[in-house]
Amino acid sequence: MSGEDFSSEEREPVVASSALRWDDAVVYQLYLRSFADSGGDGVGDLGGVIDHLDYIAGLGVDAVWLNPCYPSPQADHGYDVADFTGINPEYGDLATFDRLVGAAHARGLRVLMDLVPNHCSDQHPWFREAVAAAPGSPARDRFLFRDGRGERGEEPPNNWRATFGGPAWTRVDEADGTPGQWYLHLFTPQQPDFNWRNPAVADYFDDVLRFWFDRGVDGFRIDVCHGLLKDRELSDWDPADGAYNARSWNQPEVHRIYRRWRSLTQSYGDRDLLLVGEVWVPTAVDLAAYLRPDELHQAFYFDLLVQPWDAVALRDSIERALTATDSLPAWTLANHDVHRTVTRYGITDPEPAPPSNDAFAALMRPRGQVDAALGERRARAALLMLLALPGSAYLYQGEELGLPEVQEMPAAVRQDPVFHRTGGVEAGRDGCRVPLPWTSEGTAFGFSTAAPWLPQPDWFAKYAVSSQRRDQDSTLSLYHRVIAARRAWRRGGALTWLSPGEDGILAFTSGQLSCVVNTRATRFTVPRGWGRVVLRSDGSGGATLEGGTAAWLVPEDASGDARTPG
Repeated sequence: MSGEDFSSEEREPVVASSALRWDDAVVYQLYLRSFADSGGDGVGDLGGVIDHLDYIAGLGVDAVWLNPCYPSPQADHGYDVADFTGINPEYGDLATFDRLVGAAHARGLRVLMDLVPNHCSDQHPWFREAVAAAPGSPARDRFLFRDGRGERGEEPPNNWRATFGGPAWTRVDEADGTPGQWYLHLFTPQQPDFNWRNPAVADYFDDVLRFWFDRGVDGFRIDVCHGLLKDRELSDWDPADGAYNARSWNQPEVHRIYRRWRSLTQSYGDRDLLLVGEVWVPTAVDLAAYLRPDELHQAFYFDLLVQPWDAVALRDSIERALTATDSLPAWTLANHDVHRTVTRYGITDPEPAPPSNDAFAALMRPRGQVDAALGERRARAALLMLLALPGSAYLYQGEELGLPEVQEMPAAVRQDPVFHRTGGVEAGRDGCRVPLPWTSEGTAFGFSTAAPWLPQPDWFAKYAVSSQRRDQDSTLSLYHRVIAARRAWRRGGALTWLSPGEDGILAFTSGQLSCVVNTRATRFTVPRGWGRVVLRSDGSGGATLEGGTAAWLVPEDASGDARTPG
């Protein structure tokens, strides 16, 4: 494969796909900086994860996904990678990482890393070499350097805008001090995009994948999966087409990269390695193209995440996912880039979205007045929906505590480049990244012995792990019960609908388990023929569901694990 040029979407022979243990997995996402600090500097680290692996394993999940822990200047908190085969000293070292992998595996937890192949840090040796090199040099061809437009090259090469705000191009000074070429960065100037049409880039990432697979890593979540290849001519895009720039995203040639990587994972025999993509594309049909048998094993289905609290909208979204592809989706309702579920589902008075270069920003991070109690009730119900669906499920840290988004945060402490590059027009993602509260008292609520890197509000105390562990009605206790019940009752099977949704009731069966979600404000009594209730999101019993709650049911004659809570 060395020397391959990703310049064509000509299909290669399909490789047969084997069934994966990942197809029904529950994965816990670790935003490392905010999980737990073992070093006393206010920043979460690998040691903190090791110290709390029993907490994670105790939830009943199958795997953990680590957000980037590579060496990085932290311009975008790890998504600006300076070294793809090292560990950021803030978080530990390779020996600590190896201990984490070993300790996770000993508890039956698989480990996913975050791979960032679209771009690197401007401090990466390759980019520093490129800036020092001459135009047209091999060093510059690893990135997307171009001459500017205008009489003296003073204008960017095209009209593309950066996702995080501002232009997508930055001009460099040449060795003689004169203004020179421009380089492309679809996020921030500190994150130059690789040129994936250069075979050296593909060879480099083959080595990166092998480095971590050889250390025992079980797979990768692939950042900006849809963005690695750009329009060959880097042509202008028409703003009338909307914020989604089809010339910078979802190019047909990108699929050759994932066929190459799928083949690489298969070279490890029966290791059962996973490639799951972050793919933001307009339709489920576009997403399905990444899930062909010889490409990615999974891709996140974000369409469900951005739906309103409405049975018809939720049903239609699920149906789109299941009809567009034969592969099982990777379902999720939260991650490090979106407002927390409690806040999204609790908005009672929506506000207009500000203008944005990100086509999905308004859906991921909606604004408005929030009823936290309403949002928490709905988020608990949504958990039952999520974990009843056929396929894998990804849970973001802190969701098991019912944490709302931290919206009130002084500008002086905000660190997200989205906030700074939009001049504060977009609040950004800091609010879902605030460090977790482990105890209701003490410095940083048990997260650290020092002030945390993002401040925690006082009201975090009531969401602390220490308090919720003692409360059988807490959201944390609900997560334990739901994940255990999923193991006992959800034994495969295609999804069939029990309700059309127009009456505000989302109801379906998958295998032995049925899920009923009441999205309306009034009560709903589950029909007797749908089965017997084994678990409810509100901790109550009986077949009458209050508004904003959900239940799991099994056939009247079904037998399950007698130890299953419910």
